[in-house]
Amino acid sequence: MSTTAVPAVPAQEDTGKRTLLVGSVMLATLMQALDTTIANVALPDMQGSLSATQDQVSWVLTSYIVAAAILTPVTGWLAGRLGRRRLLIIAVSGFTVASLLCGIATGIGEMVLFRILQGVFGASLVPISQSLLLDAFPKEKHGAAMAMWGMGIMVGPILGPPLGGFLTQNYSWHWVFLINLPIGILALVGIMASVKKDVLQERKLDGIGLGLLALGIGALQLFLDRGQGEDWFGSVEIQIEAALAFLALYTYGLWWWRKRDSALLDLGLLKNANFAVGCALIFVVGIVLFATLALLPPYLSTLMNYPVLTIGLVLAPRGVGTMFSMMVVGRLLGRIDARWPILVGMGLMVFSLHGMTQFGPNASMHSIIWLGVVQGMGLGLVFVPISTVAYATLEPHQRTEAAGLFSLVRNIGSSVGISVVMTMLSRAMQVNHAEIGARIPAFGAETTLLPAAMNPSTATGLALLNAEVNRQAAAIGYLNDFKLMMLLTLVSMPLVLLMRGGKASSGGNAGGDAAAAH
Repeated sequence: MSTTAVPAVPAQEDTGKRTLLVGSVMLATLMQALDTTIANVALPDMQGSLSATQDQVSWVLTSYIVAAAILTPVTGWLAGRLGRRRLLIIAVSGFTVASLLCGIATGIGEMVLFRILQGVFGASLVPISQSLLLDAFPKEKHGAAMAMWGMGIMVGPILGPPLGGFLTQNYSWHWVFLINLPIGILALVGIMASVKKDVLQERKLDGIGLGLLALGIGALQLFLDRGQGEDWFGSVEIQIEAALAFLALYTYGLWWWRKRDSALLDLGLLKNANFAVGCALIFVVGIVLFATLALLPPYLSTLMNYPVLTIGLVLAPRGVGTMFSMMVVGRLLGRIDARWPILVGMGLMVFSLHGMTQFGPNASMHSIIWLGVVQGMGLGLVFVPISTVAYATLEPHQRTEAAGLFSLVRNIGSSVGISVVMTMLSRAMQVNHAEIGARIPAFGAETTLLPAAMNPSTATGLALLNAEVNRQAAAIGYLNDFKLMMLLTLVSMPLVLLMRGGKASSGGNAGGDAAAAH
């Protein structure tokens, strides 16, 4: 389905302007990606400062995720109506202003409203940035382009928690949002100077499709984000959200089938084998990346007693591994079959997750760091080829809409991953606590196996013993989650063979082009 007519890229395109475009687009992408995780560590400080309850402050995260998810499918229509240049300028400007408003918010109501605005304006940043980079480079250099773009997408969420912890601990939670101001201004100036206007294509807004998608995706995100806290289907709210999500998305599928030429989001893109498999694989990548990021900070905090800043420093090398592998694979794509780095990357992810299943309650810092680097390298090797091959057999005019669907699938994967692992962790802690506790005798000769301080016949000893049982039960829960992600990655590897791989005809310049852009 056509959205935006894309002018051909001149062979002698100005290298300086393209470098500026790459830098500006990467800044915009990084800014949006950072905000998916940077606010997490600042929630306790926000809760006290904004006089909010635990449930209220959780909406600081939920509101942003839901708003961005609802607006992402509209990106293709907006790009055709406004033009990608104008849409990107509006999105960066609005996101920057919304970040300023978040930074100066004085109440929880204001904060949630401004976070919704952040999500609304940020929804278009990732898909528009991706489609612009694909059009700025010839096809044989798409690997290098996706390597540069992927650094913002993948490294942003990884760097979010350590950067947020540093800003919160040394300054205040306000700077978690205010740091977007210089980034947004630089990105905006660069975009205005480097992004060309494109031909607009008038297309009637599919109001019914928009309403169904907004209802379905919004309800799905609320279901996934709030399910664990509300005891899933034991809550009427969660039952309603699940029913609305299913009915609205199913109805949209029927609607698209009837209105294929005018529906808001073209599900026909999934008929393209490369794009469909790419969406399935990026769904898995979203689960592993964000679920691991959701598990490791509480694991290091509650079981290892690491302070916030140390947690950030321990997790930061993951981003270094991702950046390194992306630079390498950007040079390799075009010279080798793109399916090989995907398989190698998924193998590294399986290896790292298997190592994490051996952590226990007293893992060494060295093991946590190096396995994180290995996992980061694996994610980088997977992300770039998937993002390249998924669009390889699509027409240029389909890229913006495809990028919106691709981003939506990745975001839903991240929500599903976080929701599933947190639910499993909570349930496992309860079950494991009961099973471990049942095996500890309250009296008898076996109590000599326990440390003297944990004598269950005294109140203090019983409390210490219960705390240790909780710790061991939590450790088992974390390891089960890592094992689940390992198995999911392993069983999804055969999907790679369904992609049409191959290498670009003149990919030898891809690496040099990536270096030049940097």
